[in-house]
Amino acid sequence: MLDYAALYRRERAMQELVSDLTVADLRAETDEIYDTIERLIADCTDADVTFQPIDPKAHDPFASDPNAVNQAWTLGHVIVHLTASCEESAFLAAEMARGVQLHGRSRYEVPWETVTTMAQIRQRLAESRRMLHASLQMWPDQPHLDYLAEPWPGASPVDARGRYALGLAHAWDHLGQIEEIVRQARAARG
Repeated sequence: MLDYAALYRRERAMQELVSDLTVADLRAETDEIYDTIERLIADCTDADVTFQPIDPKAHDPFASDPNAVNQAWTLGHVIVHLTASCEESAFLAAEMARGVQLHGRSRYEVPWETVTTMAQIRQRLAESRRMLHASLQMWPDQPHLDYLAEPWPGASPVDARGRYALGLAHAWDHLGQIEEIVRQARAARG
């Protein structure tokens, strides 16, 4: 797996992490992240999907409901959020690889409240993985890797590989949160 920890510690820039990666490497990185998530939740039950964990650091300034700003996320919420982030990065990266100038966001997030079973979680992960793989197949044989863009204002510029990997880095950053939700849910089950 890429050294996402170095990225979050600001020791390395994303473009530095991905400078030698190929499309095959990005596919393998995708599988490693998604396999890790699936291992973390392998023994979860339907009750764990909607289990309300305790998270004193919970803060979502983008929550649509003001009452949910400081509410801890359920497992279902984390999964739909991180898959949406990976997909957004993947589809923007495919456009960059084709030389298309960035034009805004490309995001859809399944309403987390509708995800209440492990079957739905597994389906969402499988669907997302399939879409990420498909997005990599949209890259031309000679991707426009000379095209660098700021993924958001003030961020270090990245090429298509970096844009793609930003979604995976975001998913990696949620792995500890998933582990903690699963730990608390298991403890609550006794």
